[in-house]
Formats: sequence, structure tokens, C-alpha cells
Amino acid sequence: MRVVLLFAFLSMGIISAQASAPTEAEHWQTPASWSAQTLARYQHLLGTLRCLVCQDESLAASSAPLAADLRRQIQHKIGQGQTDQQIRQYLVDRYGDFVLYKPPFKPLTWALWVGPFVLLLLGLLVVWIQARRSRRPHPESAGLDARSLALSEQLLSDDQGEDRR
Repeated sequence: MRVVLLFAFLSMGIISAQASAPTEAEHWQTPASWSAQTLARYQHLLGTLRCLVCQDESLAASSAPLAADLRRQIQHKIGQGQTDQQIRQYLVDRYGDFVLYKPPFKPLTWALWVGPFVLLLLGLLVVWIQARRSRRPHPESAGLDARSLALSEQLLSDDQGEDRR
């Protein structure tokens, strides 16, 4: 009985999620009066902007409701005659630099641009330090006095003698 109820709830969740997702026609619905150049500009702009919900998809590829709303806003702004730069600036003012796939190089985004290289250099430094440490003799064996060294040699020779028998 529990399995049937679980299956029913999961089915309802999948159906409701599919019902709220935009259809393919809604996804790319653009004004019919647009020229091929305006449509190409619109698609290029969508390709350079990040979906705020999916984060790894462009507005062009995303099926999230927020992405559909942003596409409609961009269409409206293109219809008002705004430039790509004005539209990008509007979105950055509203959502921050994260909406851009290529955020500008400024103090707030230095970590995004420089961070991966700093982490790579730190990783190489750790590997280099570990390699140097492994080549150095261990301090325990470096400070043996003559008596301890003779005793260790005697123990080693006794063990080798037993192995020959």
C-alpha cells in the first residue's frame, strides 16, 4: 500500500512539473514583425546571459519560468529600441554580474578571474614542497650515534643470517 501511495505522489509531482514547464513554442516565441537581424541579435543576447535558476545554462537553453520571464523582458526592451549594452546593464543592475557569462574584470570579480590560477599555483606549491620533503633524509636516522648505528647494523646482519638458513 505504501509503495502505491509513494508512486502516486511521485507521479503527481512529475505531472505538475511538466505542466508548469514552458512548451517549445513558448520558449522561442518572438514577435512576427522582427527582422532576421533582430532575431539573431535577440538569440545572441540570450546566449551571453546566464539563467539565474539553472546557473549552468544560458537564457536561450533554460526552460525555467524565471528564464522565460527574462526572455520576455528582453523582447520588450528590444521592442523599445534599447541597445544590447542597455539591456545587459539593466539585468546587471537588477541581478548582479552573475547574470553575465563573462563578468567584467573589476575588484568585485577578481576572485572569479584570478581564483582558479591562484588555486593551481597553490596546488603546485604543495606538490613541490611534498616532493622536497620526501627526498630529504628523515631526522631520526640522521642523528644516530656510533653505538646505535653499530647496533642497527648488527641486527640487520643477524636477520639476514637467519634468512639464509
